[in-house]
This record gives sequence, structure tokens and C-alpha cells, in this order.
Amino acid sequence: MNQGRHRPTLRDIAEETGLSPAAVSYALRGLQVTEETQARVREAAKRLGYEADPIARALASGRTETIGVLCGSLADGWQQQVAAALGRGLLGAGRNPVTVDAGNDPEREVMLAKRLVDQRADAVIVLPVDPTAPHWAEIADRTVLVSVGDGLPGAPAAAEVVFDNVTGVSHGLRMLAAAGHSRVTVLTPTDRATPDRPAEQVVQQVAPELGLTAAVRSCPHDLDGAAAVVRELLTAPSPPTAFFCLADSIAFGVYLAARELKLTVPEDVSVVGYDDLAAGRLLTPPLSSYRWPIDDLVEAVVSHAVDAIDNKVGGRRRTVLQPEPMPRGSVAAPRA
Repeated sequence: MNQGRHRPTLRDIAEETGLSPAAVSYALRGLQVTEETQARVREAAKRLGYEADPIARALASGRTETIGVLCGSLADGWQQQVAAALGRGLLGAGRNPVTVDAGNDPEREVMLAKRLVDQRADAVIVLPVDPTAPHWAEIADRTVLVSVGDGLPGAPAAAEVVFDNVTGVSHGLRMLAAAGHSRVTVLTPTDRATPDRPAEQVVQQVAPELGLTAAVRSCPHDLDGAAAVVRELLTAPSPPTAFFCLADSIAFGVYLAARELKLTVPEDVSVVGYDDLAAGRLLTPPLSSYRWPIDDLVEAVVSHAVDAIDNKVGGRRRTVLQPEPMPRGSVAAPRA
């Protein structure tokens, strides 16, 4: 047979092995035939250069081997890093990642989640903008749903991989208080306090114990947007002497605003980030931040998603990741 003339088919493998096309199909899927027959069929398929039609395989198995990664905002450098790492992890597990960006817009998030399901994604991994939104229940009913960064209280997600934000936020406030700061602003990319992102509640509880006057302010991820918010705060009466930014991309905006206002870090204003992005180490001075174990995150998310798809693992599986403080030069005592 001249393999260059057409793409090998199941019938070609059947002729090569003396089996029926149906038996060849079962053997390639590991069904209803002996292991010896499966090995013989797979060897013939490899020799002939046979590749399964992905559409036909999806119709036969009910799966597309595609997993959607729905990011809350790819303007956030940390989400970019996580999305890239998840893509590599899913490819390594033999799955096809499709990454989409909600742009921090809850309505766009709904649209993209439903589109991924309509396109028959075997699972959707979401870094949610609004974890309390009602549509997550529908998504979880139609496909495997795995949440990163926040639990989904209204949906039966297969798994949740979240962060110990109580420990992280408390540690950051204590570090600033120990440096002598009393007026601190916590900048957060979302104004939605949730059980797994309880920034405002932690600040309200911990700040009085430390003698801090602390405020929580929502702030965009992008550099110019974050800098605009910080400029407003630094030019107001009784400005903060320190910023605790729950995203390094927001902390970069503090550096920019300080430079524009002829202020220096950390002499005039101290800054703490939260993601330990590599770019933070290039700043002058390098940004103090928190390192989260992305390798552990990817391993947990991919394994939970693949188990739920392949083995129909039921029940909500929950993994909590811990922060590692990375103190550098961006925190100092406030000017007298």
C-alpha cells in the first residue's frame, strides 16, 4: 500500500491485521478485545502512520480532550504566569488548553464560561471574577469545574485550589506595623470580599490590634490605572505611608506614582506586593512580596481536573496553598 496516496484508515489497519474494522476500533480504545490484540492493532497503526480523527474520537468517547482556562484578568502578571504554567501542565497531561480572558468583567466571564461549555470543553478551570455568581452552578452541571483562588459557594465544583490569604494579609500588615507605619492602604484588585479572599475582614480585625489606621481600596491591575489610584491617595490629606498591594502589578503602579510625585521608595512610601513576580526584583529597590507555590498549584489543578474527567471522581476536593514571605528593600520606617 502506498501510504503517500491517502491517510490510513481503520479499514487499512483491519486489512493489515485480518480483523474487522469494528474490532480495530475497539482495540484502539482498549475495549472488548484481549491485550494481545490491542498490542497487535496498535503496532500496525503505528507502522501505517494511522492517526485518529480527533472529531471522530470525540464523538466516540464523548470527550474533546480540551480544557478551558478562564482567567479573571490577564492584565494581572500573576494570572499570566499561572495561565502559562497551567497550559504547560495540561499539555503534559495530554490535554489541549484553551485560555480566555474575562478582563475583570463579570458579564464577559459568564459569556466565556458558557461558550467553553458549548464548545464541549471536558473541563473549565476558572480564576473567577465573581465566585458567587449563579451561573457557576449551571457550568458545574454541564462539565467538570475547577476553581483557582476562590471557592464557588453556589456550585458543586469538582475541586478548589485556594490560598491562605488570612495568613498572607495578616503577615503583611504585621511587617508594616513592625517597621513603624501607622497609616496603611491595602490595594485589592476586587471589591468583592469572599471567604477565600477576605482582605477587608482581615484588615478590620488585625489593624486595630497593631495600632494601624488601615483602609481597603479596590484598584485596577494595569500600570497606568493603578498609578492613577495611588496618585490620588498620595496627594490627599494625611496620605498613607505604606501600601500593601494584593497583586504585584498594582505595586508597580505605586512605584510609578511615587516617581511622578518625586517621592522615593521606601524613604517616603513603603510598598509590599503579593505575587513575587520576577519583574519586582528588577525595581529599585526590589519589591518585598510573597511567593506562592505555582508548581504545587499546577499539579493540584491538573490532577484534580484529569481525575474528574477520566475517573469520574466525585465530591469537592480542596487544596490550600501557603505563602512564603520574600522581604526585600521596599519597606522601611516612615520619615519622621
